[in-house]
Amino acid sequence: MATTTKQRLALAICDFLSTSLTDGTLSAEDKDSIDVAINCIGESFKVDPSDPASVKAATGSQNLLQIYGVYEKLKSTTTASSASSTTSNPPTSSDIPSASDKVPTDAEKAQAEDLKAKGNRAMAAKDYPTAIDMYTQALALHPANAIYLSNRAAAYSAARDHASARADAEAAVGVDPSYTKAWSRLGLARFALGDAKGSMEAYQKGIEHEGNGGSEAMKKGFEVAKRRVEELEAEAADSVSSPGAGARGAGPDLGGLASLLGGGAGGNREGGGGGMPDLGSIMNNPMFASMAQNLMSNPEMMQNLMSNPRLREMADRFSSGGGMPDLGALMNDPNIADMARNMMGGGGGPGNGAGAGRGAGR
Repeated sequence: MATTTKQRLALAICDFLSTSLTDGTLSAEDKDSIDVAINCIGESFKVDPSDPASVKAATGSQNLLQIYGVYEKLKSTTTASSASSTTSNPPTSSDIPSASDKVPTDAEKAQAEDLKAKGNRAMAAKDYPTAIDMYTQALALHPANAIYLSNRAAAYSAARDHASARADAEAAVGVDPSYTKAWSRLGLARFALGDAKGSMEAYQKGIEHEGNGGSEAMKKGFEVAKRRVEELEAEAADSVSSPGAGARGAGPDLGGLASLLGGGAGGNREGGGGGMPDLGSIMNNPMFASMAQNLMSNPEMMQNLMSNPRLREMADRFSSGGGMPDLGALMNDPNIADMARNMMGGGGGPGNGAGAGRGAGR
């Protein structure tokens, strides 16, 4: 039994090929080639074209040729609508010439309305596949009907087939731009597909065609879509101006490190008495130079250093004249010792054990 859309389509193609042999479209000489093609399609898509029940379940009441006929009619009427949209008065479905061979009879229109009513009842019962089938049959009898297209778009949305819902809703507004429900359903489908800006535009069109500022439902849909557009724009702006992104591009601000150590570059260069030690002398020390290099290449390590409470306590005491701390006692703290090893590259290079450490691994 076909369980996916592609499997059902494969069965529909096999049914079309078989029917083409029996209805005289293809000659008997083509039978062998067609049989091979059907077998190959069946094996490739893991379906059984010889099972009538499977084929019936896949095609429903419409075969592939009928469905494609509906598509051609919709395509033609949508093109006609687009070409005439430059006039001052937007066309309605009755203004657009149909591409079908004949205009639906009154009996066909009545039958299509009955099918639409069945589809509406199926929607109310949340039987979305049946609703889609009923609207599809109605469209086969009365193609390019904006109401049937819009209703089927609603059924597709309810069934979470938002791409099909968008296609039907776009066809519906192409046939009759004044049918505002189609704009609402187009807005919903686009929003579900992640096109918040397109959704907002669809709701705006619906509001314009409704007049008087639009209905509450249409305005609510517009506001939800607009809010999402603003959120996406804000997120994009934040990602560009994010301090984290800037730190990775230009290295961390070592002014924070100087502050942590008790002062700035303009502090007391003589050291002692709580002042800032001579940074030039410190940076001539290979160990401290290695630490600084690691800090500049690892902003997260810099953040960990700045947030360590023991180091913060040391800096506060140092800057208030408490003198240099007992570094031996400080290094007995395993967290600080581990941090120092990471800063000095003591455990190997990036991605190699402790050298990749907490600065790179979190």
